[in-house]
Amino acid sequence: MTQSEQSAALRALHVKGQPLVLYNIWDAGSAKAVASSGAKAVATGSWSVAAAQGFSDGEAIPMPLLLEIVERIVGAVDLPVSVDFEGGYAQDGPEVTRNVARLLATGAVGLNFEDQRVGGEGLFSIEHQTVRVAAVRAASGDVVINARTDVFLKEKDAAKHISLVDEAVARGKAYAGAGADCFFVPGLTDVTLIEQICARCPVPVNVMHSGPVAEIPALAAAGVGRVSFGPNPFRSATATLKEQAKAAIDQ
Repeated sequence: MTQSEQSAALRALHVKGQPLVLYNIWDAGSAKAVASSGAKAVATGSWSVAAAQGFSDGEAIPMPLLLEIVERIVGAVDLPVSVDFEGGYAQDGPEVTRNVARLLATGAVGLNFEDQRVGGEGLFSIEHQTVRVAAVRAASGDVVINARTDVFLKEKDAAKHISLVDEAVARGKAYAGAGADCFFVPGLTDVTLIEQICARCPVPVNVMHSGPVAEIPALAAAGVGRVSFGPNPFRSATATLKEQAKAAIDQ
């Protein structure tokens, strides 16, 4: 498929109530492993990609290295590739557009784009982030934009998440109006609140899941259009590696 055809295929996989499940990868090898499981697309997690190269999350991995890794992933699998591009390695419109164009030159067809101030405090205002999302769209009419809000991830007290639903929905609507294809709400785990956001958001909603896979049908019933696993696959893989290495060394 051409890059444009892969973009269309990835976009079509996002269906409310029939979620695309993305078991996040971090390099070409993990991409091939997940692809062989029957995946319909692959997606990186920024934390995992950074950790696999010895960096911390938050755009600490140099963008040229990130792009090289993405290019290797694209070359390793015959599936649409979406990249966790964090804040786009930029603050404002023109530079965001240029960086996204560089990302798409690797062959990737989708990206996560977040509204927290990477390396700073708090979130961009809705107005500012809407301009930034429009700058991502300006790089390509085809790219699948998964606009992420960190309103829930920043609030560690889950009991307060109910008070953030209206702000999240306002952000989701604004980002969709600026060109986003889907809306990512990491940190939110309450299925009732997830269902409310799915019902009120004009684009498919992505949740980050860390519980048993048996819970995915409940998320589908809530109207979710995309389920991803963030850093959890990498953490699981490295935990197994440590355990097996220790067992061998202790012998």
